[in-house]
Amino acid sequence: MKSLLVALLSFILIGSSQAQDLIPAKGGDISITPILHGTFVIQYQDLTIYVDPYGGAERFSGQQKPDRILKTDIHGDHHDQKTLDGLDLSDAILIAPQAVADKLPSGKSKAIKVLENGRSTTLSGVKIEAIPMYNLPETEDSRHPKGRGNGYIVEIGGQHIYISGDTEDIPEMRALRDIDIAFVCMNLPYTMDVAQAADAVSEFKPRIVYPFHFRGREGLADVAKFKELVNAAAPTVEVRLRNWYPEN
Repeated sequence: MKSLLVALLSFILIGSSQAQDLIPAKGGDISITPILHGTFVIQYQDLTIYVDPYGGAERFSGQQKPDRILKTDIHGDHHDQKTLDGLDLSDAILIAPQAVADKLPSGKSKAIKVLENGRSTTLSGVKIEAIPMYNLPETEDSRHPKGRGNGYIVEIGGQHIYISGDTEDIPEMRALRDIDIAFVCMNLPYTMDVAQAADAVSEFKPRIVYPFHFRGREGLADVAKFKELVNAAAPTVEVRLRNWYPEN
């Protein structure tokens, strides 16, 4: 009976696969659909954005085909060419750092737009800014050196959406302001731990935060602990726990 209650509580806290969150915005709701790990879909009006498609094209069945695809880094859980090859990219503009763009075959999508850290582009009224994501300390053998990959800030429907990419607790993240929705990673040894992530979030104080990308060498990070830490330090921040690992 106890195990059944624990399973039920986990379902209530984390939700079910492919569940959509609707967030009010100017001109209509923004829909957020977790897919897997660091992969999700943003929909607003007639625009559909895929973030780091990964895990097989079949995971996107039932989704609108993408108008934009945001790519953050070269690693296989972010740049998954097999998944891209299985998607209809005929209307998609791929936005990526140069290191990822170098790996993308030509002719598969409508266009490829290269953005480096600190650069931005506005497409169909949606501003997309590339910002740093990297590991600390900065070393020559870093898994995520500064400048290779992108985090993003997406301005859509009057909302500012921050996508961390694979980052550690960097000053550029702590300096963020006026973020409405944040997606923040936490998986050692690749990014940061739960306490670091919670401390950073408690400083830049997004209105809503989704812990995502939390599978590491030791399994899944304790996102319930992340929620507890954020709620204690920054009670105005809403922590949303969702099912990023439907097979677990």
